[in-house]
Amino acid sequence: MLCPALFLTATASGQGKTTFVAALARYHQRLGRRVRVFKTGPDFLDPMILSRASGAEVLPLDMWMVGAEDCQRALYQAARAADLILIEGAMGLFDGMPSGADLAAQFGIPVAALIDARGMGQTFGALALGLATYRPTLACAGVIANRVASARHAEMIAAGMPPTVPFLGTLPRLPEAVLPSRHLGLVQAEEIADLDARLDAAADAIAATALASLPAPVRFQAPLPAPALPQVLTGQRIAVAHDAAFSFLYADNLRTLTALGAALHFFSPLTDAAVDADAIYLPGGYPELHLAALAGNTAMKTALRQHVAAGRPLYAECGGMLYLLDSLRDQAGAGAEMVGLLAGRGQLQTRVAGLGMQELATSLGSLRGHCFHHSTLETALVPLGFSRRQRDGARGEAFYQQGAVRASYLHLYFPSAPAAAAALFQPAPLALAC
Repeated sequence: MLCPALFLTATASGQGKTTFVAALARYHQRLGRRVRVFKTGPDFLDPMILSRASGAEVLPLDMWMVGAEDCQRALYQAARAADLILIEGAMGLFDGMPSGADLAAQFGIPVAALIDARGMGQTFGALALGLATYRPTLACAGVIANRVASARHAEMIAAGMPPTVPFLGTLPRLPEAVLPSRHLGLVQAEEIADLDARLDAAADAIAATALASLPAPVRFQAPLPAPALPQVLTGQRIAVAHDAAFSFLYADNLRTLTALGAALHFFSPLTDAAVDADAIYLPGGYPELHLAALAGNTAMKTALRQHVAAGRPLYAECGGMLYLLDSLRDQAGAGAEMVGLLAGRGQLQTRVAGLGMQELATSLGSLRGHCFHHSTLETALVPLGFSRRQRDGARGEAFYQQGAVRASYLHLYFPSAPAAAAALFQPAPLALAC
């Protein structure tokens, strides 16, 4: 299956990749093209922005967490339906194991690199040459300069470009297109009132670059059929928390639960007074930004305690786990009483407290995922076990199982081990293999 495609990367985080990819997606979407965007690695916030820009769902691609076969399936399905495929990388092009460069090479996707040109002139060309030649077998579509101050600045950059590296143009500094951020990354798309105006302003700048034209088609190979999943959750009703406080959800996780036979419905711990289900899924998010509302909804806290007292499973990730604690304090020190299903206190920090890809080994397979949190947990609870870090195999995050509650800082990717994911929502205790 042929489809124009680009892998969009940079030299590091904070270079403006998401704004750039969103601008490119919005530009081509406004021309009536069907654009499919993917995000490399684990991420919940960037895909919200990219989905708004493209008008389509944004899925993760990662050679370790998602796996090469499922990445191939996702790309092939996108190529069947799209006029353009864009993949946003994570951090710098060669960062991580596997890196974005590994993914681009695996599927033969040309790389276009964004370089922040602030404070440099002809040296830009040296960075461009390094990115283009560091791995000679990687197809280089070219480089584009970001945050260029003036026409004169653009001339200096162009003058230093080596003739062997395609120069795709320049993007000016656009304060009106800046995407706001907070401690876990970009602000959620639904919270940015003028997001479409920001995306349109960024998209307007694409017209003056070579990326206004579609890139060359890439051939995507047909994958093997995905294996059918056992219907072990047939008849199971799972309530999934989803609101401004709990929104860090992989769509693939929900599809996996449905494919296992579960019937899903959504509820809001912020505003709903009750929840009725065989099992509950509390994903991560920003509970620290909604302490008063969460603490004040005593009816929901009572409903969750009654759910667990009846022996029905409740699985909580990161922010969802913090909500189950006795109390939670934000970065300013303001605190509130939470649900009280897990003995302990959470405290937001100003710096990252946990970050990285990890794997939770169970008797039903190993669930892969990641952690990224700015909080610490003070508890006397004894963990059921620990995950393992992908980079070095060292001990990772604690996994707690207390009665019907299973909780961890981990954000797990359910398709990596569907049978183990199903066990999170079944009454029998989860058995770890670590």
